Amino acid sequence: MAEKIILSSMLISNEVIEIVFKNLTIDAFYFKNHQEIFKSILVLYKKNGIVDIIMLTNFLQEKGKIAEIGGIKVLVELINQIPNLIYLDEYIRLIKDKFLRRSLIKLAYRLLNSSYITNISLEKILNDLDHEIFNLTNTFQFKKLSSSTELIYNVFLELKQNSINPNLPGLASGFYSLDSFTQGFQDSDLIIIAGRPSIGKTAFSLSIALNVLKSSKLPVLIFSLEMSKKQIIYRLLSMETNISQLRLRSGKLYKTDWIKLNKIIKIFSKLPLFIDDTSNLSIYEIRSRIKTINSRYQKIGLVIIDYLQLMQNIQAKNENRVQELSQITRSLKNLANDFDIPVIALSQLSRNVEVRTDKKPILSDLRESGSIEQDADLVLMLYQNEKNLSNTISSDCIKIINLIIAKQRNGPTGNIKIKFDQIRTKYFDI
Repeated sequence: MAEKIILSSMLISNEVIEIVFKNLTIDAFYFKNHQEIFKSILVLYKKNGIVDIIMLTNFLQEKGKIAEIGGIKVLVELINQIPNLIYLDEYIRLIKDKFLRRSLIKLAYRLLNSSYITNISLEKILNDLDHEIFNLTNTFQFKKLSSSTELIYNVFLELKQNSINPNLPGLASGFYSLDSFTQGFQDSDLIIIAGRPSIGKTAFSLSIALNVLKSSKLPVLIFSLEMSKKQIIYRLLSMETNISQLRLRSGKLYKTDWIKLNKIIKIFSKLPLFIDDTSNLSIYEIRSRIKTINSRYQKIGLVIIDYLQLMQNIQAKNENRVQELSQITRSLKNLANDFDIPVIALSQLSRNVEVRTDKKPILSDLRESGSIEQDADLVLMLYQNEKNLSNTISSDCIKIINLIIAKQRNGPTGNIKIKFDQIRTKYFDI
């Protein structure tokens, strides 16, 4: 009955069509003939801007669908309905509820059948289940259509607010020279940090993580597929206390070192930093971890993945590595969109850089690039110019590193310089 009332209401009011279109999908209707009628109304409305019973009848006859929907009598029943538009929201909510319940029942049957098949790993079953539930909960979250007047007005208010309180529109990286180019890391952006081995990609990402934690107090998730949790903690302690990792690991600490450590450990214990060092991590596992933290804190500051080439795509095992990696980067971009957070993924550069006379990296040097270059909103490349090795301060083991902004979807590209302390594995602004 609710489906008939919705369809009947759409035939007497264009405003109702707009409301229903924003809230329901074709699959939300249980009866096949109602699905076909709903789809036909939407096609006609998009084409003509108006729909009535005569236009709908002619359209269905031209398409040979009259018998499929149950004949003319079904359309007559719809037009004879006298819908009460006051309860429209209730009818929409009822159809949504029934659709989600049907979807959960189907999912439960698929889960039951998969559980009996022993050659399907338990990990894949659980990851698929989490993915399906996530998709279901987001089925009816449509973005509102906005007119140009509304958009201009909102942008004007934002400009006015920024002029009164000038702040970065995005998440500050803590590197002023970088933030001046990017205006901070934007929500839903996929950011690639690339470089050859030992250039300091992990150190750079950890420097950003610490800066974000201290400035925003928002949770930061680090997925480390190469280093263990303990190694990362040693790095972070070295970065914050200025005590070399060598002395930290050997235990050769002075009284002043212990004072620094006690202070930093107290600060760290209050920061919402989460580290996962699971090897061979899949995109579904990452999504599951993010969802858990997001439900606890409501908002995540940053996600860092170290590094891209070590990730696996469970569903693309029969494809070549380039195709598999392309699907991973597409999934990471979807992840950033779904949770509305910046996602940083570290990436290796190919050896092509080493054989060229000019060893300055370019976008095509992204290893097994696939769609990395296409999906990324921001690509940063770390590079030490051999001609400028004299800039290295050998006594302090501090190097001058070029940070190349090779791609920025919503801003300029360019080249800036930052300092890298090799002893403390920490990056600084110059």
